[in-house]
Amino acid sequence: MKSRMRNLYLIPYGMWMALFVVVPILLVGYYSLFDIDGRLTIANYQRFFSPIYLGMALRSFWYALLITSVSLLIAYPTAYLLTKTRHKQLWLLLIILPSWMNLLLKTYAFIGILGTYGPINAVLGAIGMGPRQILFTDFSFIFVAVYIFIPFMILPIFSALEELNPSLVAAAYDLGASPWVTFRRVVFPLTLSGVKAGCQAVFIPALSLFMITRLIAGNRVITLGTAIEQHFLVTQDWGMGSALAIFLVIAMGLTIILTESGKQVK
Repeated sequence: MKSRMRNLYLIPYGMWMALFVVVPILLVGYYSLFDIDGRLTIANYQRFFSPIYLGMALRSFWYALLITSVSLLIAYPTAYLLTKTRHKQLWLLLIILPSWMNLLLKTYAFIGILGTYGPINAVLGAIGMGPRQILFTDFSFIFVAVYIFIPFMILPIFSALEELNPSLVAAAYDLGASPWVTFRRVVFPLTLSGVKAGCQAVFIPALSLFMITRLIAGNRVITLGTAIEQHFLVTQDWGMGSALAIFLVIAMGLTIILTESGKQVK
């Protein structure tokens, strides 16, 4: 009886996944088999392995890895400090609060902040350093992307740290372990599941960024997400855009499989 009820509850979830995950992927795969003139072809997949698109793929992975690494370096000590504060839930809410704002609004806000006449350049001018070209650089792109994604890295790490049994840390200290050894041998391995979940939550969307690359980085950062946007909205080559999207879906799936297999091995 319980198994039958459980299967009954899975029906809405299965319908949701079929309509909004499986069917869209199948449609994208279908469009990827046609060229710009509507002829059936596999040339779109062949074009992906050209130096231009392979370069875009490598840049996409590099920037996604860089954004994930910077987010992790900032998020882990932040989450650790949050677990030690008195009003941790309030601080956590303040960190999550910006993620409730529309992504486009935050991006345009950073255009004003990082622009030539923005407050950062005003401060630089006041201290005698003069205005600098901050917007439309790799630094501005990484900075804004990390700001947007870092709450999704902090949350799972914070949850993993909260579930950590403090007696294990105390036992490590009693056995003579230094704070660094305790972190390396006890704390970090036991919170690795939160780190992997956070890396998934940041790396996968960072791999397909296009709006931030266009508005913050200008034409300096061109990734697969930017190329997909161009093919769908500018050149109207839906077939090539769909083929690139399929490769992104495969890359995201492999990322999930690799991280999940790491959890199972552990």
